[in-house]
Amino acid sequence: QVQLEESGGGLVQAGGSLRLSCAASGSILSLIGWYRQTPGKQRELVAGITSGGTTNYADSVKGRFTISRDNAKNTMYLEMNSLKPEDTAVYYCSGLERITLRLMWGQGTQVTVSS
Repeated sequence: QVQLEESGGGLVQAGGSLRLSCAASGSILSLIGWYRQTPGKQRELVAGITSGGTTNYADSVKGRFTISRDNAKNTMYLEMNSLKPEDTAVYYCSGLERITLRLMWGQGTQVTVSS
């Protein structure tokens, strides 16, 4: 059974920084990205990382957020700098289950940026 657990969310002032972590356990093939969601809106991709380490970012976070992954620890990170109130959302990490390649999600961690 795959479990993804996010941590590191919280309340921060605009311009501040947070570092999110996602720890995976179970039959996980790869951690692949961070998404976020606000009430009434669809979940959107914030940052992705391929098996080879290539990264991609939503235009709204380019230059401010950095995704990374430690394969040995089955952990993925999202370094968020120069945070803006519009970054406020629940952030989810995602990964692929090894056998079925089903996309798995963590429970989410709240990030709130005050102005």
